[in-house]
Amino acid sequence: MKCECENWRSSVFAMSNRATNSVSAFAGDACGALRFVEERVTAGSGTAEAIVDPLGSQGALALDGTGRFLFAVNAGNNTVSSFRVKRGDMTLASVLPSGGVRPVSVAISGNLLYAVNAGDANNAANVSGFSVDESGVLSPIPGSTMPLSMSNPQPACAVFSPDGRRLAVSERNTNFLIVFTVEPGGLLSNAVVTVSNGAVPFGMAFTRCGILLVTEAGPNALSSYRVLDGNALEVISGSVPNNQGATCWVSATPDGYYAYTSNAATGTISLYRVANDGGLTLIESVPSTPLLNGAPIDSAIDACGEHLYVLNGAQGSISAFRIGCEGHPRLIQIYEDTSLPEIGAQGLAAR
Repeated sequence: MKCECENWRSSVFAMSNRATNSVSAFAGDACGALRFVEERVTAGSGTAEAIVDPLGSQGALALDGTGRFLFAVNAGNNTVSSFRVKRGDMTLASVLPSGGVRPVSVAISGNLLYAVNAGDANNAANVSGFSVDESGVLSPIPGSTMPLSMSNPQPACAVFSPDGRRLAVSERNTNFLIVFTVEPGGLLSNAVVTVSNGAVPFGMAFTRCGILLVTEAGPNALSSYRVLDGNALEVISGSVPNNQGATCWVSATPDGYYAYTSNAATGTISLYRVANDGGLTLIESVPSTPLLNGAPIDSAIDACGEHLYVLNGAQGSISAFRIGCEGHPRLIQIYEDTSLPEIGAQGLAAR
C-alpha cells in the first residue's frame, strides 16, 4: 500500500505525550503516503500514561490556519508549547504555563489561542487565552482565564467558530456544551450552557458554514447544531448512531460536506454526509487497520481535503486514507515508523 508518487506536499504532526514530550513531523506525498521528517521536543512534559487516549481529549495538537505555527499541550507540567513550521521543519518558539492544571486541548483562530485545562482534585478546570505574535511566540492575555461549568467537568475539546467570534467547549462529566462570545481583544464573555443531545459529548468540529459537529461516546453517535445569536445551540440532527464503539473524535472536510468519526473500541472510522442545512446521514464505517485492532483516536484532514490521517492509539501508527467519491475513505498506508510510543500518544494535526 505504498504510493510511488514523490511530490511531497502536505505535512502531518503527531505528539508523543512522553515524559519528555515531543512532536513528530511527517511529509505526505500527492497520493497521501507519509514519510518521517523529524522529531522535536516540546520542552515540556507529557503524562507518559501507557493507555489509549491518555488525555481524554481532542485537540492536544493544533495548527493555525496558515500552517505556519503548531501548538502542543504538555499535560505533565501544565504548559503549552508553540513551534514555527516551514516545509514540515519545526523550530520551538515558546513554552508557557497553560493558565491552569493538566492542559488537554488547544484551539487557535488567527492570533488567538485558548487552552483547555482539565484541572485536578485541587484545581478547577478552566480555559485560558494567549496571543500569538508574528514569530509564533505565545503571550498570556490578562483576565482571559474563565471557569467551566463546575470544578471537574472533564472537558474534552475546544473549537473556534469559522469567524472566530465564538469558542465552544465540550464537557464529558456534565454532558454540557458551553459556547462563549469572543470579544475583540480576545477575552471571553456570555458563556451559555446547552445540554448535549447525547451523553458524553467529546470531540467537536465546525464546518465552514458554522455548523457544530459533536461526537457522543455514550450512544456512539454524531450530532449537529446551529449556534443561535445568544450562544445557545439548536439541534439539527440529534445523535445519529454509527453502531460502533467509543465514538470520540471527529474531523470535517474543508468543504464541510463530510465528517469522519474515530471509533476506538471497534477500530473503525465512520463517514457521515453533512447536508447544507447541517443534517447528518451515516454512510459507512471502515476499518482503521485491517484487523480492527488499531484503536483509532485523533484524526486530521489535509488543507486540500484529499487525505484523512488517523492516529492509531493502540499501535502508535498513522493510517492514511484517500478521500474519494462521496467522501469514501480508501486506506492507502499504515505508517508505523512514527517514533511515537506504541500506546500513549495523543494529538494529530495536518496541513
